[in-house]
Amino acid sequence: MIKARSVSHSYKNDVALENVSLEARSGEFVAIVGESGSGKSTLLSILSTLLTPTRGDVYFDDVNYKDIKNIDKFRKENIGFVFQFHYLIDYLSVKENLKLAKEDASLEDLRKLLGLLGVENLIDKHPNEISGGERQRVAIARALVNNPSVIFADEPTGNLDSKNSLRVFELFKKLSDEGATIIVTTHDRELAKLADKIYEVKDGRL
Repeated sequence: MIKARSVSHSYKNDVALENVSLEARSGEFVAIVGESGSGKSTLLSILSTLLTPTRGDVYFDDVNYKDIKNIDKFRKENIGFVFQFHYLIDYLSVKENLKLAKEDASLEDLRKLLGLLGVENLIDKHPNEISGGERQRVAIARALVNNPSVIFADEPTGNLDSKNSLRVFELFKKLSDEGATIIVTTHDRELAKLADKIYEVKDGRL
């Protein structure tokens, strides 16, 4: 379970979040919706350990993030990240990019995972040889390759058409049904309806 309690965050004099509390239970699919600049990406960064809040606390299975000694090890063992930008390495193939996340992943497992996202035919391609939407789907596969217990995704369908956006959210739904906790930010309220719970952020407040 992920819990945020009275979380606030400011960038110098700019208040991004104010007194936000929420929770995502194990196996729950949570969507955080809001316009650009509403604070939803800041909230996701805090929930996913990438940003320390100015005030408040965040817990993973009742362990306060402040008490985690080795945060890098914690992330590697528990969390998958999908960012707005894919962050793939251009000089490595799709297969090699995925293996950076899990060295011992079999070729069969990688093909199966890419197949869920409709890009299994790209396994030997390089990022500069495929489209932006395809790169984003490969980045999603990379986030899933370790079977993380929690997946954080920041506007994961921003570069995808409606068909593939739906495909990604249906995959997230399937993963949550299988026990993973999914927390996604999106401005697409129709896609958000696939989630078990929807939070709306407006002007830094929930």
